[in-house]
Amino acid sequence: MLQTRVDSGLDGVIVADTVMSEVDGEEGRLVVRGHSIEDLVGVTGFEGVAALLWEGYGEGGGNEAAARDGMAAARVRAFALVPKLLIAAEGLTPVEGLRVGLGMLPDSDPVPHHYLVCGALPVFLAALLNARKGLSAIAPDPSLTTAQDLLRMIRGQRAGEVFEKGLDTYLATVADHGFNASTFTARVVASTHAGLISAVLAGLCALKGPLHGGAPGPVLDMLDEIGEASRAEAWFDDAFAKNTTLMGFGHRIYKVRDPRADVLKAAVARLPETAGRLSYASEVEQGAIAALRRHKPGRRLDTNVEYYTALLLEALEIPREAFTALFAVGRVAGWCAHVFEQERGGRIIRPQSNYVGARPS
Repeated sequence: MLQTRVDSGLDGVIVADTVMSEVDGEEGRLVVRGHSIEDLVGVTGFEGVAALLWEGYGEGGGNEAAARDGMAAARVRAFALVPKLLIAAEGLTPVEGLRVGLGMLPDSDPVPHHYLVCGALPVFLAALLNARKGLSAIAPDPSLTTAQDLLRMIRGQRAGEVFEKGLDTYLATVADHGFNASTFTARVVASTHAGLISAVLAGLCALKGPLHGGAPGPVLDMLDEIGEASRAEAWFDDAFAKNTTLMGFGHRIYKVRDPRADVLKAAVARLPETAGRLSYASEVEQGAIAALRRHKPGRRLDTNVEYYTALLLEALEIPREAFTALFAVGRVAGWCAHVFEQERGGRIIRPQSNYVGARPS
């Protein structure tokens, strides 16, 4: 009979060795394949981070040019599925539409599946967003990067370089982050040898939950409701009195500031005409942190990645209802890397449980 301490959230439980990323919550540090996230996104974009994550595993691993070409060709291939996707996904949210689209990808497709899913998601997302506006889907341009092409397909024309760089920085920054819920879900499915597409689809389904991928949109709702920085202190006091969860603050792992927050804050600062919104958000942030210190003195809570993600995606004119789906466009590179790692060295994931129900007499 198994008798052990139960931790329903698996906090502190080590389930695997990985070379993908390390999340140091005490020091506020994220290391991706040996590089700090700040240094990494300063020198490479989404395709470069994907190639780094795949190094030693999938086709094109470690080769940024190969990753870029593979994703570009996969975008073109995925576009052929858009008419069927739009029929099947009518009336669904963007992330639900991506779920339908991934389900359409056959395991028999000869395109390497990590390229296939990384290429399909931006094409599907752009088509779904255009359909919501009554517009036709725009075919991908394989000469562009993922970020450049995604903004072009959404807007109907190339965005300015600074906007494309902003999106590229975002996708690279969120590509991997330890054994979070969606990544662990993808690894569980991968451990059964169900295949990469099924594992990525499972990861997307886990990301859909509001406790994992749904916070950036409500950050903007909070900023809109506060209205002006002078009202922040009273707003937060009222929120704590009502036991309202603050969006964009606190993290399951980080006990100090999420390092990704500073990366994305810097990306927002580089965009034109965001100075006023950024200044306001920075003042509200300080008000929130002060309120957290007053109302929760025994807990170490600080700004997380969602706070400045919200500001960045708003500046890029991404609709709020698409924030979680866009997060998946970046995180899918990490899911693929973890699938490769799990398939190569991991057994089927099969934890035990303590039975606490009735027993036969």
